[in-house]
Amino acid sequence: MASSNSGYLFRPRVHGNIAPYTGRRSRFMRWLCKFFKGTGTGVSNGHHPQVNGEENLFHGPIKPVDDRSKAENEDLDRAIALSLDEDAKRPNAAGYKGRGNDDDELARAIQESLSMSSSQPYYPVQVLPRGYRICGGCHHEIGYGHYLSCMGTFWHPQCFRCHACGQIICENEFTLSGIDPYHKSCYKELHHPKCDVCHEFIPTNRAGLIEYRAHPFWGQKYCPSHEHDRTPRCCSCERMESRSTRYICLGDGRSLCLECLDSAIMDIVDCQSLYHSIRDYYEGMNMKINQQIPMLLVERQALNEAMEGEKDGHHHMPETRGLCLSEEQTVSSILRRPKIGGNRILDMRTFPQKLTRRCEVTAILVLYGLPRLLTGSILAHELMHGWLRLRGYQNLSPDVEEGICQVLAHMWLESEVLPGSTSMPSSSSSSSSSIPSSKKAGKSATDKKLGEFFMHQIAQDTSPAYGEGFRAANAAVNKYGLRRTLEHIRLRSNFPM
Repeated sequence: MASSNSGYLFRPRVHGNIAPYTGRRSRFMRWLCKFFKGTGTGVSNGHHPQVNGEENLFHGPIKPVDDRSKAENEDLDRAIALSLDEDAKRPNAAGYKGRGNDDDELARAIQESLSMSSSQPYYPVQVLPRGYRICGGCHHEIGYGHYLSCMGTFWHPQCFRCHACGQIICENEFTLSGIDPYHKSCYKELHHPKCDVCHEFIPTNRAGLIEYRAHPFWGQKYCPSHEHDRTPRCCSCERMESRSTRYICLGDGRSLCLECLDSAIMDIVDCQSLYHSIRDYYEGMNMKINQQIPMLLVERQALNEAMEGEKDGHHHMPETRGLCLSEEQTVSSILRRPKIGGNRILDMRTFPQKLTRRCEVTAILVLYGLPRLLTGSILAHELMHGWLRLRGYQNLSPDVEEGICQVLAHMWLESEVLPGSTSMPSSSSSSSSSIPSSKKAGKSATDKKLGEFFMHQIAQDTSPAYGEGFRAANAAVNKYGLRRTLEHIRLRSNFPM
């Protein structure tokens, strides 16, 4: 996940110098030797700055050829005058005694200058046309001053600034993204992903790549280590607890985020109201349930115990959230809404309730502490189980029965979440005006997002019964309508093709 153009390291290194040419000779001769030997090295002020690499160069100022020639002519005139004056003060014999040596040295200096200029590259003199170097920062001509050349672009030193913070980049190492330079720390802050759980930079793996996990719906990114360090995960929306927030502990091993807590069903009164609205939804689709089926809001342990006592039923999920009972049992039901202290559920009150079998369905149980939309989809699913048993649909395979029940749960969610949706197949004879839409107008953005997530969960389930069964049932309902699909299931115990 690391960008292919995220890092370039530059380390400028200055090298090169020249030693003075020494010896006992006249000023004029010393100047000539220095002049001829100095031109071959091309070092300004004793140093030639150069950066490792092909085109990443820090360049010093370049003097114009005309200015340099003028200065050298002045030096030449001064040296000649001083030399003539010195020779005039010497005796004739002494003046001619060492001249042969000086001539030899001058000849060697000229020869060395010619050989050096032919064998060594000539670096410092660069005569470029005006407008050749345009600063990538201020977009003005750089001229003859210091400049930085990097990736085919030139900068004034004061214009080479971080694209994020705007400060001058003085470090030897920096990051280049396209043509924009960054401080390494600024680029990391902008582009290196942070964990949504611990808020730290996501570490790299052994291969040097940034590796993280992401929720497929919410997009929450987190370090892989949080899957094994007991970081709480919301039992409803599946998001992990951030270090900046605290989830509510429901006391049975489950945790609930604050967004899901806002609409959580915690007592039987709220659940009964939702239960009756879903029964009305069934009636609006000409699927009225005449029998009064008890509905209980229960804890996790009570639901698991009831599931163990149920002879028939299909349960694939790691956690059961609802159950349509056919056997007589005694179940502990929640009496009233518990209190919340700190981040825990307090004062949970339950009472045992004896369930007597009066029809094919004894009761419907649903797990407490879940958001209203998730609780409603569970009730719609379990009511469909009850409707099938009361209508004589028997010996259905798990994928057929669970698949059509998931379709009803998805349809109810769609009617609650999507504006103007009736969730009715086009071939149904019921009018859309007969379908209730409980509390649809008062939905918050959070509730709608949660509803979309619960619909996503149903549609993306990968289990054979719930996932594949839903997709087969949904395709049949979309093609033939709900009524014809149910009739086909009753006659042949499978979905129409």
